[in-house]
Amino acid sequence: MLAPDQLAAYLARIGYDGEVAPTQLALARLHLLHPQAIPFENLDALAGRGVRIELPAVFAKLVGSRRGGYCFEHNTLFRAVLESFGFAVTPLGGRVLMGQEEDAEVARTHKLLRVSCEGEELIADVGFGGMTLSGPIRLAAGPAQETPHEPYRLDRTGEDWWLRTQVAGEWRLLYRFTLEPVPAIDEVVANHYVATHPDSAFTFTLRAARILPRGRLTLLDRRLTEHRLGEPSKQQQVEDDAELRAVLAQRFGIALDDGSWQAALGRLGAG
Repeated sequence: MLAPDQLAAYLARIGYDGEVAPTQLALARLHLLHPQAIPFENLDALAGRGVRIELPAVFAKLVGSRRGGYCFEHNTLFRAVLESFGFAVTPLGGRVLMGQEEDAEVARTHKLLRVSCEGEELIADVGFGGMTLSGPIRLAAGPAQETPHEPYRLDRTGEDWWLRTQVAGEWRLLYRFTLEPVPAIDEVVANHYVATHPDSAFTFTLRAARILPRGRLTLLDRRLTEHRLGEPSKQQQVEDDAELRAVLAQRFGIALDDGSWQAALGRLGAG
């Protein structure tokens, strides 16, 4: 949980002014505002500086320094916020399968949350990059579930749950997970791999994302893409280093000190 002054600072960061209570209305509003205000980004991992995921470090970075982060940071902070509202929250672990076969053997390197709210069990996830949920979904297999952005769907096979989203009329698999709670030490190990292992794409590719009120903004290395609901995507190649830094600051709200910026540039594309 967060201290009262920390919760107030977080709510100011995302622009939430509603009731502090464990309701579905509050959960939906928090889930929509958080990824609009706090970007997804991997610049600390790219710069070779590692990523700390204990709550004080996450709060200092994402709220105090107005930076962004990835799943272990976003969902650690979001869990603390939700528990401060009175929600019961369980951390879960996912295996990312975007662009891979369903039976691919991949490590459990994604953090998501199970939330109990007004008699329902839901999934919340504010840290999945360019396809981050903009609203919680019910923990129920079957038909598509609407969010403020794309529809999502949960399928189930035995103990495995499969999260898919619909993009351009096509259902795309994002990740699979189980309902087994993940201990904090397992998150530390998974985060260490994501942030430091030479095979982790986060150590040699630049990734940033933000949800827009009616779309999404993503950056992969030097390719900036803006998706607007119901419109063709627009892409821009950002070759100039100064322009790239400006894009991060102006479009994503990510401002780096000179040392971090030079370290990130030096490792960009090194994989």
